[in-house]
Amino acid sequence: MIGSEQLHARILERMDMTREIEDEELTQLIYHVLKEASEEEYLSLDEKTILGRELFNAFRKLDLLQEFLEDETITEIMINGTQNIFYERNGRILQSGKRFLSKDKLEDVVQQIAAGSNRLVNEASPIVDARLQDGSRVNVVLDPIALDGPIVTIRKFSKEAITMEQLISWNSVSEEVLEFLAGLVAAGYNIFISGGTGSGKTTFLNALSQYIPKTERIITIEDNAELKIQDVPNLVRLEARNANVEGTGAVTIRDLIRSALRMRPDRIVVGEVRGEEAIDMLQALNTGHDGSLSTGHANSPQDMLSRLETMVLMGMELPLPAIQRQIASGIDLIVHLGRLRDRSRKVLEVSEILGYEDGEIRLKTLYKFVETGEQDGKIQGEWRKYGEITHRGKLWAAGCDA
Repeated sequence: MIGSEQLHARILERMDMTREIEDEELTQLIYHVLKEASEEEYLSLDEKTILGRELFNAFRKLDLLQEFLEDETITEIMINGTQNIFYERNGRILQSGKRFLSKDKLEDVVQQIAAGSNRLVNEASPIVDARLQDGSRVNVVLDPIALDGPIVTIRKFSKEAITMEQLISWNSVSEEVLEFLAGLVAAGYNIFISGGTGSGKTTFLNALSQYIPKTERIITIEDNAELKIQDVPNLVRLEARNANVEGTGAVTIRDLIRSALRMRPDRIVVGEVRGEEAIDMLQALNTGHDGSLSTGHANSPQDMLSRLETMVLMGMELPLPAIQRQIASGIDLIVHLGRLRDRSRKVLEVSEILGYEDGEIRLKTLYKFVETGEQDGKIQGEWRKYGEITHRGKLWAAGCDA
C-alpha cells in the first residue's frame, strides 16, 4: 500500500510554495493525489478518508497528533521520540501503533506548538512549557537532553469548564463538602488546593470559581494559561513569559503578582505555586485580598505547608517562625486531592489552618474521605465530617453560615 510519506512528498511537489494556499485548495490537491494513487493501487473509501485526514493534518494542523487531540476520551498524550506514542484513556496508559515519519517532522510539530505560545525551544534552550489553543498543557524536551529524540507530553483539558455538579456525579466530592466549600468561597476564605500530579487540582479550582460573586474583580496569574474562571465579567488574565534569545524580556510569576496588587483586585488566583513566588502570594493574601485561590503539589495538607515553607525560603531569607506565621495568617483552608488506585480523582481531605502555635502551624481536619470497600474494581467510601470550622469571622461578615 502507498504510504502517507510518499503521498506527502507528491503533494509537496505540486504545491505552489510562492504563495499561501487556502484550506479548500489544499483539500482539492490532496483529493487529486489520492485519486491518482487509487488508480495505481486500489484504495477503499475508508482508506482514502483516513489518509486524507492524516495528510491535511500534516500540512495544516499538528500532524498525527491531531487525532489524539480531537479524541475527547484521551486525557494525556506522551511522545517518546519518533518511535513510541502512548496515551491515557480512562486512567489506563496505552501504546499507539502510529509513528512520526521522521525526527524532522516531529521537530516541525514541536516548533509549531512553541511558536503558538510565543515560546522558544532549541538546542540552547531544550526544555519548554507551552499550551495549545484549546488550553492543553504541553511540555517539550529536545536533544541533547532527550537522548532518544524529542519528548512531548500533552495534558488535555475538557473543552467545557467542569462544574461542581459534574464532580459530584463522578463521585469526586460529596454534596455536603461542596455546599461547605461554596459558602467559604463566597465568604472570601483564602483556599489552597494541594495534590499530586494528575489529581485534578486545576479542574477543581476552576469548578470552585463558579461560587465567586460576579461583582468582584478577579486577576488570574499562571505560567501557562489553563484556568477557566466561570462567569466572572471583571476578569483579568495574566501569563508569565520566558526570556527571549538574548536572555532578556522574561516576566515571572513574581512580577505578575506584584503588578496585580496595583490593579485593584478583589481576589488573586495563582494557577500553581512552584517556587519563590510563594512569598509574594502570601504577602498578597496578608494584605486584604480575601477569597484568593491557588494550587500546589503535595502529598498531604501537612506536606503542603512544609513545601510552602521551603518555597518561601527560595525567595527570601526569613526566620522559619516568621514564614510559618505568614502562612498561618494568609491561608484559611487546604483542600487536598488525590488519585486512588482505581484511578479515580477525589477530594481526600479538607483542613482548616488554625494558626501558629508552639513552633508549628496547627491544622484541623474538617472532612476526610474514608474507604469502606471495593466493588467492581471501584473504591467505595464516604466523606466523614470531623469538626466545624473554627474561624467563622468571614462567614459572619458575609452573612453566610456553614
